[in-house]
Amino acid sequence: MTAITYTSVHLAKRPKDVIIPEETFTLKTSDIPKAADLKDGEVLFQSLYLSLDPAMRGWMNDTRSYVPPVQIGETMRGACIGIIKASKSPSFPVGSYATGTVGWTEYAIVHSKALQKIEIPENGRLTDALGVLGMTGLTAYFGILSVGQVKAGDFVVVSGAAGATGSVVGQIAKLKGARVLGIAGSNDKVQWLKDDLGFDDALNYKDEEFGTKFKDATKDHIDLFFDNAISQYNSSKPQGPKNYLNIISQRIRMEGFIVFDYAAEYPHALAELAQWLSEGKIQRKETIVQGGLAKAGEALVSLYGGSNTGKLLVEVFPHEQTAKANL
Repeated sequence: MTAITYTSVHLAKRPKDVIIPEETFTLKTSDIPKAADLKDGEVLFQSLYLSLDPAMRGWMNDTRSYVPPVQIGETMRGACIGIIKASKSPSFPVGSYATGTVGWTEYAIVHSKALQKIEIPENGRLTDALGVLGMTGLTAYFGILSVGQVKAGDFVVVSGAAGATGSVVGQIAKLKGARVLGIAGSNDKVQWLKDDLGFDDALNYKDEEFGTKFKDATKDHIDLFFDNAISQYNSSKPQGPKNYLNIISQRIRMEGFIVFDYAAEYPHALAELAQWLSEGKIQRKETIVQGGLAKAGEALVSLYGGSNTGKLLVEVFPHEQTAKANL
Protein backbone atom coordinates (compact mmCIF):
# COMPACT_ATOMS: atom_id res chain seq x y z
CA MET A 1 0.00 0.00 0.00
CA THR A 2 1.40 3.40 -0.98
CA ALA A 3 2.13 5.71 1.96
CA ILE A 4 0.23 9.00 2.00
CA THR A 5 1.95 10.62 4.99
CA TYR A 6 5.55 11.26 5.97
CA THR A 7 7.55 12.03 9.11
CA SER A 8 9.78 15.01 9.84
CA VAL A 9 11.81 15.88 12.94
CA HIS A 10 11.64 19.40 14.40
CA LEU A 11 13.59 21.26 17.05
CA ALA A 12 11.34 21.45 20.12
CA LYS A 13 13.72 22.80 22.78
CA ARG A 14 17.27 24.12 22.80
CA PRO A 15 19.52 21.81 24.82
CA LYS A 16 21.59 23.46 27.54
CA ASP A 17 24.25 20.78 27.66
CA VAL A 18 23.71 17.22 26.41
CA ILE A 19 20.94 16.48 23.93
CA ILE A 20 17.95 14.64 25.39
CA PRO A 21 16.24 13.40 22.21
CA GLU A 22 12.72 13.16 23.59
CA GLU A 23 12.93 16.77 24.85
CA THR A 24 15.05 18.32 22.10
CA PHE A 25 13.13 16.96 19.13
CA THR A 26 9.55 16.30 18.16
CA LEU A 27 8.22 14.18 15.29
CA LYS A 28 5.47 15.47 13.03
CA THR A 29 3.36 13.69 10.46
CA SER A 30 2.20 15.44 7.27
CA ASP A 31 0.63 14.53 3.94
CA ILE A 32 3.13 13.66 1.21
CA PRO A 33 3.06 16.41 -1.44
CA LYS A 34 1.81 15.53 -4.90
CA ALA A 35 3.36 16.22 -8.29
CA ALA A 36 0.62 18.80 -8.86
CA ASP A 37 1.95 20.80 -5.90
CA LEU A 38 5.27 21.47 -7.63
CA LYS A 39 6.16 24.80 -9.20
CA ASP A 40 8.57 25.20 -12.09
CA GLY A 41 12.10 24.24 -11.03
CA GLU A 42 10.94 22.22 -8.03
CA VAL A 43 11.19 18.51 -7.27
CA LEU A 44 9.71 16.12 -4.75
CA PHE A 45 12.69 14.75 -2.84
CA GLN A 46 12.51 11.47 -0.90
CA SER A 47 15.32 11.19 1.63
CA LEU A 48 17.28 7.93 1.67
CA TYR A 49 20.20 8.77 3.97
CA LEU A 50 20.67 11.53 6.53
CA SER A 51 24.13 12.77 7.48
CA LEU A 52 24.79 13.26 11.20
CA ASP A 53 27.54 15.78 11.91
CA PRO A 54 29.12 17.30 15.04
CA ALA A 55 28.16 20.81 13.87
CA MET A 56 24.49 20.01 14.45
CA ARG A 57 24.91 20.66 18.17
CA GLY A 58 26.04 24.22 17.46
CA TRP A 59 23.13 24.84 15.08
CA MET A 60 20.74 24.36 18.01
CA ASN A 61 22.28 27.23 20.00
CA ASP A 62 20.66 30.64 19.66
CA THR A 63 23.98 32.38 19.10
CA ARG A 64 25.80 34.11 16.27
CA SER A 65 27.61 31.65 14.03
CA TYR A 66 28.48 30.97 10.41
CA VAL A 67 24.87 29.92 9.74
CA PRO A 68 21.66 31.05 11.49
CA PRO A 69 20.51 28.77 14.32
CA VAL A 70 17.68 26.32 13.73
CA GLN A 71 14.56 27.98 15.07
CA ILE A 72 12.18 26.31 17.50
CA GLY A 73 9.58 24.43 15.48
CA GLU A 74 11.71 24.28 12.34
CA THR A 75 12.73 21.04 10.66
CA MET A 76 16.12 20.08 12.06
CA ARG A 77 18.87 21.01 9.60
CA GLY A 78 20.82 18.23 7.90
CA ALA A 79 22.16 17.03 4.57
CA CYS A 80 20.51 14.10 2.81
CA ILE A 81 20.91 11.83 -0.15
CA GLY A 82 17.59 11.31 -1.87
CA ILE A 83 15.77 10.15 -4.94
CA ILE A 84 13.54 12.37 -7.05
CA LYS A 85 9.93 11.14 -6.96
CA ALA A 86 8.33 13.94 -9.03
CA SER A 87 9.92 16.76 -10.95
CA LYS A 88 9.38 20.04 -12.73
CA SER A 89 13.10 20.51 -13.28
CA PRO A 90 14.98 19.23 -16.34
CA SER A 91 18.11 19.00 -14.20
CA PHE A 92 16.65 16.30 -11.94
CA PRO A 93 14.37 13.80 -13.71
CA VAL A 94 12.28 11.31 -11.77
CA GLY A 95 14.44 8.48 -10.47
CA SER A 96 17.66 10.49 -10.35
CA TYR A 97 19.68 10.91 -7.16
CA ALA A 98 20.64 14.17 -5.49
CA THR A 99 22.03 15.57 -2.29
CA GLY A 100 21.16 18.74 -0.44
CA THR A 101 20.50 20.30 2.96
CA VAL A 102 16.92 19.11 3.00
CA GLY A 103 16.68 18.51 6.74
CA TRP A 104 15.48 15.68 8.94
CA THR A 105 12.49 14.79 6.81
CA GLU A 106 11.32 11.85 4.74
CA TYR A 107 9.93 14.03 1.93
CA ALA A 108 10.32 17.65 0.90
CA ILE A 109 9.58 19.95 -2.01
CA VAL A 110 12.95 21.41 -2.94
CA HIS A 111 14.03 23.84 -5.64
CA SER A 112 16.55 22.27 -7.96
CA LYS A 113 19.01 25.10 -7.27
CA ALA A 114 19.32 23.81 -3.70
CA LEU A 115 20.36 20.33 -4.84
CA GLN A 116 23.54 18.83 -6.25
CA LYS A 117 23.77 15.98 -8.72
CA ILE A 118 25.52 12.87 -7.44
CA GLU A 119 28.46 11.65 -9.50
CA ILE A 120 29.84 8.27 -8.47
CA PRO A 121 33.42 7.37 -9.44
CA GLU A 122 34.80 3.89 -9.94
CA ASN A 123 34.96 2.10 -6.56
CA GLY A 124 32.43 4.64 -5.30
CA ARG A 125 28.97 4.18 -3.83
CA LEU A 126 25.93 6.36 -3.37
CA THR A 127 26.60 7.20 0.29
CA ASP A 128 30.02 8.66 -0.57
CA ALA A 129 28.12 11.83 -1.51
CA LEU A 130 27.68 12.50 2.21
CA GLY A 131 31.13 11.26 3.19
CA VAL A 132 34.42 11.32 1.37
CA LEU A 133 32.83 13.08 -1.63
CA GLY A 134 30.70 15.41 0.47
CA MET A 135 31.28 18.03 3.14
CA THR A 136 33.23 15.51 5.21
CA GLY A 137 35.81 14.95 2.51
CA LEU A 138 35.93 18.63 1.59
CA THR A 139 36.54 19.61 5.22
CA ALA A 140 39.43 17.16 5.41
CA TYR A 141 40.82 18.29 2.05
CA PHE A 142 40.87 22.02 2.69
CA GLY A 143 41.78 21.63 6.35
CA ILE A 144 44.92 19.61 5.78
CA LEU A 145 45.99 21.15 2.45
CA SER A 146 44.89 24.80 2.45
CA VAL A 147 44.88 25.58 6.17
CA GLY A 148 47.39 23.02 7.45
CA GLN A 149 49.61 23.31 4.36
CA VAL A 150 50.93 19.80 4.97
CA LYS A 151 54.12 18.87 3.15
CA ALA A 152 56.40 15.89 2.76
CA GLY A 153 58.34 15.09 5.93
CA ASP A 154 55.83 16.69 8.32
CA PHE A 155 54.79 14.85 11.46
CA VAL A 156 50.99 15.10 11.65
CA VAL A 157 48.82 14.18 14.64
CA VAL A 158 45.07 13.75 14.08
CA SER A 159 42.55 13.54 16.93
CA GLY A 160 39.20 11.91 16.24
CA ALA A 161 41.16 10.04 13.60
CA ALA A 162 38.65 7.22 13.13
CA GLY A 163 35.80 9.62 12.43
CA ALA A 164 34.50 10.74 9.07
CA THR A 165 36.81 13.74 8.70
CA GLY A 166 39.86 12.60 10.65
CA SER A 167 40.21 9.35 8.74
CA VAL A 168 40.37 11.25 5.43
CA VAL A 169 42.71 13.90 6.88
CA GLY A 170 45.26 11.27 7.84
CA GLN A 171 45.13 9.55 4.46
CA ILE A 172 45.61 12.80 2.54
CA ALA A 173 48.56 13.65 4.79
CA LYS A 174 50.10 10.26 3.96
CA LEU A 175 49.55 10.88 0.24
CA LYS A 176 51.51 14.11 0.62
CA GLY A 177 54.44 12.33 2.25
CA ALA A 178 53.78 13.10 5.92
CA ARG A 179 54.19 10.78 8.90
CA VAL A 180 50.84 10.39 10.66
CA LEU A 181 49.82 9.52 14.21
CA GLY A 182 46.11 9.02 14.81
CA ILE A 183 44.26 9.26 18.12
CA ALA A 184 41.04 7.26 18.50
CA GLY A 185 38.79 5.87 21.23
CA SER A 186 39.08 2.09 20.95
CA ASN A 187 41.61 -0.61 20.12
CA ASP A 188 39.52 -1.67 17.10
CA LYS A 189 39.69 1.86 15.71
CA VAL A 190 43.43 1.99 16.32
CA GLN A 191 43.91 -1.22 14.33
CA TRP A 192 41.71 0.07 11.51
CA LEU A 193 43.79 3.23 11.24
CA LYS A 194 47.05 1.30 11.07
CA ASP A 195 46.03 -1.81 9.14
CA ASP A 196 43.53 -0.43 6.62
CA LEU A 197 44.25 3.30 6.31
CA GLY A 198 48.03 3.16 6.49
CA PHE A 199 48.58 5.48 9.48
CA ASP A 200 52.14 5.14 10.74
CA ASP A 201 50.87 4.75 14.28
CA ALA A 202 47.70 5.20 16.32
CA LEU A 203 46.89 5.43 20.01
CA ASN A 204 43.77 4.77 22.09
CA TYR A 205 43.21 7.82 24.29
CA LYS A 206 41.25 5.64 26.74
CA ASP A 207 44.36 3.54 27.39
CA GLU A 208 45.58 4.02 30.99
CA GLU A 209 49.09 4.59 29.65
CA PHE A 210 48.01 7.00 26.90
CA GLY A 211 49.86 9.97 28.37
CA THR A 212 53.16 8.13 28.45
CA LYS A 213 52.65 6.57 25.03
CA PHE A 214 51.72 9.92 23.52
CA LYS A 215 54.84 11.60 24.92
CA ASP A 216 57.00 8.80 23.56
CA ALA A 217 55.34 9.00 20.13
CA THR A 218 55.73 12.79 19.87
CA LYS A 219 59.14 13.41 21.41
CA ASP A 220 60.42 14.75 18.08
CA HIS A 221 57.70 17.43 18.22
CA ILE A 222 54.58 17.86 16.07
CA ASP A 223 54.50 19.87 12.85
CA LEU A 224 50.71 19.82 12.43
CA PHE A 225 47.93 18.89 14.84
CA PHE A 226 44.53 18.49 13.22
CA ASP A 227 41.98 18.59 16.02
CA ASN A 228 38.72 16.74 15.39
CA ALA A 229 37.88 16.15 19.05
CA ILE A 230 34.21 16.75 19.85
CA SER A 231 34.26 16.13 23.59
CA GLN A 232 33.05 19.66 24.49
CA TYR A 233 30.34 20.15 21.87
CA ASN A 234 27.71 19.55 24.55
CA SER A 235 29.33 21.65 27.25
CA SER A 236 27.82 25.01 28.19
CA LYS A 237 31.22 26.04 29.58
CA PRO A 238 33.90 24.71 27.25
CA GLN A 239 37.51 25.04 28.38
CA GLY A 240 40.50 26.03 26.28
CA PRO A 241 44.07 24.71 26.37
CA LYS A 242 45.90 25.00 29.68
CA ASN A 243 49.31 25.59 28.15
CA TYR A 244 48.16 28.56 26.08
CA LEU A 245 51.43 30.49 26.43
CA ASN A 246 53.24 27.76 24.47
CA ILE A 247 51.66 29.30 21.38
CA ILE A 248 54.22 32.08 21.76
CA SER A 249 57.29 30.12 22.84
CA GLN A 250 56.77 27.39 20.25
CA ARG A 251 55.76 29.83 17.48
CA ILE A 252 52.46 27.99 16.99
CA ARG A 253 49.86 29.08 14.45
CA MET A 254 46.37 28.01 15.51
CA GLU A 255 43.58 28.51 12.99
CA GLY A 256 39.94 27.58 12.68
CA PHE A 257 38.13 27.42 9.36
CA ILE A 258 34.72 26.90 7.78
CA VAL A 259 34.61 24.67 4.71
CA PHE A 260 32.05 26.99 3.04
CA ASP A 261 34.85 29.54 2.63
CA TYR A 262 36.32 27.32 -0.06
CA ALA A 263 33.13 26.84 -2.11
CA ALA A 264 34.71 28.19 -5.30
CA GLU A 265 37.31 25.41 -5.10
CA TYR A 266 34.88 22.53 -4.49
CA PRO A 267 34.94 21.18 -8.09
CA HIS A 268 38.72 20.76 -8.15
CA ALA A 269 38.79 19.24 -4.67
CA LEU A 270 35.98 16.78 -5.42
CA ALA A 271 37.68 15.73 -8.65
CA GLU A 272 40.90 14.95 -6.79
CA LEU A 273 39.10 13.14 -3.97
CA ALA A 274 37.15 11.09 -6.54
CA GLN A 275 40.38 10.16 -8.31
CA TRP A 276 42.03 9.05 -5.08
CA LEU A 277 38.93 7.01 -4.20
CA SER A 278 38.75 5.35 -7.62
CA GLU A 279 42.45 4.49 -7.46
CA GLY A 280 42.09 2.95 -4.01
CA LYS A 281 44.36 5.55 -2.41
CA ILE A 282 41.64 6.58 0.03
CA GLN A 283 39.59 4.09 2.03
CA ARG A 284 36.46 4.86 4.03
CA LYS A 285 34.00 3.23 6.37
CA GLU A 286 30.42 4.06 7.31
CA THR A 287 28.29 3.46 10.38
CA ILE A 288 24.68 3.34 9.17
CA VAL A 289 21.89 3.49 11.75
CA GLN A 290 18.71 1.73 10.67
CA GLY A 291 15.19 2.41 11.87
CA GLY A 292 14.46 5.68 10.11
CA LEU A 293 14.23 9.23 11.42
CA ALA A 294 12.85 8.05 14.76
CA LYS A 295 16.40 6.91 15.54
CA ALA A 296 18.13 10.10 14.41
CA GLY A 297 18.13 11.85 17.79
CA GLU A 298 19.63 8.88 19.61
CA ALA A 299 22.16 8.41 16.85
CA LEU A 300 23.25 12.05 17.09
CA VAL A 301 23.83 11.65 20.82
CA SER A 302 25.94 8.57 20.13
CA LEU A 303 28.08 10.57 17.68
CA TYR A 304 29.42 12.73 20.51
CA GLY A 305 30.25 9.58 22.43
CA GLY A 306 32.37 8.26 19.57
CA SER A 307 30.16 5.29 18.71
CA ASN A 308 30.83 5.52 14.99
CA THR A 309 33.76 4.49 12.84
CA GLY A 310 33.92 6.65 9.73
CA LYS A 311 30.84 8.50 8.52
CA LEU A 312 27.65 8.28 10.63
CA LEU A 313 24.44 8.08 8.60
CA VAL A 314 20.80 7.34 9.31
CA GLU A 315 19.02 5.15 6.78
CA VAL A 316 15.78 7.07 6.30
CA PHE A 317 14.33 4.52 3.89
CA PRO A 318 15.80 1.08 3.13
CA HIS A 319 17.62 1.31 -0.19
CA GLU A 320 20.01 -0.85 -2.16
CA GLN A 321 23.03 1.09 -3.32
CA THR A 322 22.67 0.09 -6.96
CA ALA A 323 23.66 3.40 -8.53
CA LYS A 324 26.49 2.88 -11.04
CA ALA A 325 29.69 4.83 -11.47
CA ASN A 326 29.15 7.80 -13.77
CA LEU A 327 32.56 9.46 -13.73
